[in-house]
Amino acid sequence: MSRVLGVILAGGRATRMGGGDKGMLPLGGQRIIDHVVDRLGPQVGGMALNANGDPARFAGLGLPVLADSLPDWPGPLAGVLAGMDWAAAKGADAVVSAAADTPFLPRDLVAGLQAAAGPSGLALAASRDAEGKLWRHPTFGLWPVALRDDLRAALEGGLRKVVIWTDTHGAGTAEFGAEGFDPFFNVNTPEDLEAAEALAVRA
Repeated sequence: MSRVLGVILAGGRATRMGGGDKGMLPLGGQRIIDHVVDRLGPQVGGMALNANGDPARFAGLGLPVLADSLPDWPGPLAGVLAGMDWAAAKGADAVVSAAADTPFLPRDLVAGLQAAAGPSGLALAASRDAEGKLWRHPTFGLWPVALRDDLRAALEGGLRKVVIWTDTHGAGTAEFGAEGFDPFFNVNTPEDLEAAEALAVRA
């Protein structure tokens, strides 16, 4: 099986939470990002964190901190690219991304993405809402490092929307079932954090 590394995307500005690092907020006796690390870590051969600004604030995690290689907050694809470059330097074949504010991500995320990978090796995670509509989650994907130069060129050309690039490369869609709630529930607002506290008891 190919060697897969993980990258936790924490490069956003968290404007709906008043700024700062959402992943560092307390949840269920830990921080949100600790839940992400606990769930993703066993699935990959190593992890890094994509974040901008002073990396010292994440020192307690013991993870490499990768800044975006492109300026002006170009979005999650820049974090994916940073992860792909890091994974390539480590000799890995692919990287799996996960958002730092999503504490209940599937414990079989990597296996599900690998099983659904398209011809290029790309895959995005997806789940269904209460009405049964399937939603893709672009910050949760399997990204072959062989495509990193193509992604870099696309970003330098102004591309920002994840699914435009992944659709161009025929990405597969890995559907994950709910466990009484959406496993990709993410904390964007103070109200979401309250809801996550209730979910943490069940997760």
